[in-house]
Amino acid sequence: MKFVLTGLFLFAFCSAIHAGAPNFVWIIADDMSPDIGAYGLKEVSTPNLDKLAAEGRRYTRAYATAPVCSSSRSAFILGCYQTTTGLYPHDTEKPQPLPAPYQPLPELLRKAGWFVTNASAPVPAAHQGRVPKVAKTHYNFAHDSAQMYEGNDWRKRKTGQPFFAQFQVSEPHRPFPIPTQYDEAKLRAIQIPPNYPEHPLIRRDWYAYQRSVEMVDQRVGLILEQLKAEGVLDNTVVMFFADHGRPMPWGKQWLSVEGLQVPLIVRGPQILAGSVEERLVSLIDLAPSMLQLADRPIPAWMEGKAVLGGDFPERSMLFAARDRCGDAMDRIRAVIGTDALFVQNFHPELSRLNWSGYKESSYPGMPLLRRLQQAGKLDALQTEWLAPERREPQELYDLKTDPLGVRNIAKAPQEAARVTAMQTTLETWIQSSRDQGAHEDPPTEPPLTEIQKEKRMEYQRVWKTRLKKAEPSDAERVAWWEKSYGLSSDQPVP
Repeated sequence: MKFVLTGLFLFAFCSAIHAGAPNFVWIIADDMSPDIGAYGLKEVSTPNLDKLAAEGRRYTRAYATAPVCSSSRSAFILGCYQTTTGLYPHDTEKPQPLPAPYQPLPELLRKAGWFVTNASAPVPAAHQGRVPKVAKTHYNFAHDSAQMYEGNDWRKRKTGQPFFAQFQVSEPHRPFPIPTQYDEAKLRAIQIPPNYPEHPLIRRDWYAYQRSVEMVDQRVGLILEQLKAEGVLDNTVVMFFADHGRPMPWGKQWLSVEGLQVPLIVRGPQILAGSVEERLVSLIDLAPSMLQLADRPIPAWMEGKAVLGGDFPERSMLFAARDRCGDAMDRIRAVIGTDALFVQNFHPELSRLNWSGYKESSYPGMPLLRRLQQAGKLDALQTEWLAPERREPQELYDLKTDPLGVRNIAKAPQEAARVTAMQTTLETWIQSSRDQGAHEDPPTEPPLTEIQKEKRMEYQRVWKTRLKKAEPSDAERVAWWEKSYGLSSDQPVP
């Protein structure tokens, strides 16, 4: 009888906790800037995301803490900077268990009674074969997804149990599906940023990216339909965001506006429809926001701030970091202010052409930019961004006059005081946050030479498959990409 009464008490206690508890849904796109209709981009068709924004809140100043997948994901699932936890290198070769006291958000919510799932987002019927069998996590710490998550279908929860469901959208991560035909009006309408050259291959690659964004929208629509069909949409906090910015040469992997700024749209109870938030938000704010809404304590080690369900945190600065990305070693730090972006390059001797096997395999812009530079066909701004020899130690972008963040004014005499102030702010953050990136790779990682050797072999395998040459020239690679995008008289490469 004692055990029965104890069981009944626990059941009643849990039911009381769950009564009125919100559900949470995260929809996470891979490699996407705010390139949707709700953010003003007219040449893409994103009706589902536009509706989500109309029914919820759109954040105009949301940023990742890293411009690359695993570092960013490791940060937002924990609610703290990857440089604080030691999870800063992208694609950690030998991930280690999380040290105390860190715990990922799914684990915290699961212990609190939420049913926690992670799934690949559903796709339209015509694309069923493209769904990954295992939903992406891509954390830089050792983990067992089967223990962290209770499956891939939130609908299998107990009656009345609140849930936290993540849906992973693989688009618009490269490779983009290459179109077989082009809408000429949309192709002409694309606004290529001025730090990129006007070139048919650049324009068609951008077109393919935007069509991939439209696939994101379709998959979001299917998730919303699922929630509505089950009758839970209106008492569920739905958050759509991307892990970092678009996969273009000066976006992903760089502490640029293009690499860091992401879409963030939130719909749910108490969220004013059609509202817009223009204050600074970091992706590490999402985990503490969920805990606050769940009425759970926010751990002291979380560096993010809750941005829902209470007073909005007034901040004048956010921070971001880039370290080793695959085989490309680097250390860059950034301060994102209300009206400026400051970047500190700790290795200015490394050019922006610092070798990345991933980019050289999958970005047509990389060999093309070099070819155009050698032919003298880049203007001064484009050449500055290419930085074929070395980078400037410091970069400063005035986001009021230059919202794309492409014109470096760090050397302007009138900006000296602002550069000094933001550099001091950065140095203070590096110390106070215990930034571990000064040590480059953690000691558990293999030597950089081994990583670079393996990545080079991967690159060679890719091009040997494509051109039967392990080390094709830039000209040969550009020709292959042009053929792939239908810019030669031959049929596109399948």
